[in-house]
Amino acid sequence: MLNELEEFKAYTTPVKYEVSRKGDTAFLGRFTFESLLNFEGMSRILTILARGDLPDIERARNALCAWCSIPDSKKATPKEEWQSRTDFRELHKTFPELVDENGAGWFYRHVHGVAKFVLDNPDAVRKGYTEYGEAIQNKFDRMWRDKVVQFQIPIFSLTTKGAWTLRFDDILADALEQGPLQNYEVTIPEELRQRVEKWAGKKAAPYICDLIAYYRAHREDDCEWVVLPVTSFDMYYGGSYFSKRILSTIPEAILERQNHVGICRYHITEAFRL
Repeated sequence: MLNELEEFKAYTTPVKYEVSRKGDTAFLGRFTFESLLNFEGMSRILTILARGDLPDIERARNALCAWCSIPDSKKATPKEEWQSRTDFRELHKTFPELVDENGAGWFYRHVHGVAKFVLDNPDAVRKGYTEYGEAIQNKFDRMWRDKVVQFQIPIFSLTTKGAWTLRFDDILADALEQGPLQNYEVTIPEELRQRVEKWAGKKAAPYICDLIAYYRAHREDDCEWVVLPVTSFDMYYGGSYFSKRILSTIPEAILERQNHVGICRYHITEAFRL
């Protein structure tokens, strides 16, 4: 979450579909099954991708199209193209790592790679993962195609189709505001680590130290609060343990947060700041 360059690589390079032990979720990459099926955290992912191709905004938009591409046999007419096109195979020469010659984008390939792995190796993964694999096979293509269509709705659309949905225009605006990808190197002093461990325990301490580092890297001088993308942190850790077990147990003496669903803002108390 601090090294955005590594985060970009996680969304653009091949994932190894293998496990070292039962319970290992490395085959998911920097995703959870919830994010694969419900597209949680997609705003940050797409913004990271777009920022990787700044300052060329047209190239950034094409990169988003390539990454999101899903093969479609139906040929859209010129009038329909902006609102119904989902296959961007012609971008393969420009972005060979993001979309293949058949129109299968990186995300599409990864999701189906995950499904194939869990269905082919039911004894190597956690109980219940095969149900996710079956859900992907049965539902994903239709849901993702609808999502890619929504991404392309013009920001000034006069119809209700554009209401309350994430669009490429929004992503590109956020990318321009945030600028090129950064690597925020933040070191937590050992004394502070020990203090966090004393207050919150050994299990929670590493997560809290990450939150302190993230706060230090992203806090603006004129505001005490920092936006915390909870879903993205879950994906970084490879599961929902952070949001379901850790976040709610952090003592208020260390961290205060507002809004407890999906995304929230938080601040670190003076005693635990860098």
